[in-house]
Amino acid sequence: MIDQLFEFVQNHPLLVAAFLLVLAAWIAYEVRASSASGVSPSEATRLINREDAVVVDLREAGDFKAGHIAGARNLPQSRLDERLTELNKFKDKPVIVVCKHGQSSGAAQAKLTKAGFERALKLKGGMTQWQADGLPVVRK
Repeated sequence: MIDQLFEFVQNHPLLVAAFLLVLAAWIAYEVRASSASGVSPSEATRLINREDAVVVDLREAGDFKAGHIAGARNLPQSRLDERLTELNKFKDKPVIVVCKHGQSSGAAQAKLTKAGFERALKLKGGMTQWQADGLPVVRK
């Protein structure tokens, strides 16, 4: 099996080089995208406690009521555009955007940044990571 792999690499060096280049570019993109303007749950806790950060929970009302970060505001992602003005008074504070797994909060973060929120951040791993770290949630 290994012999066949080496033979393939020797017979198709351009194809292998192209594959490795694309793989390296994809890995670099993913690493950069995952760390860009994102905070870990511990960093989010520090921002909430020391800098009075505002937490915006993008999940639907049912998920929000099942468990959310204390003091979080529920603005479902489907209604974010129409309710964005509710956050205007917090433009000078850090705004932490939270979703279920930390994947869809990037789009909301970009909208907030475009709307003038200079310190819009996303919670890496979302509520799933928050709960996995054993941090408290409020249930309504």
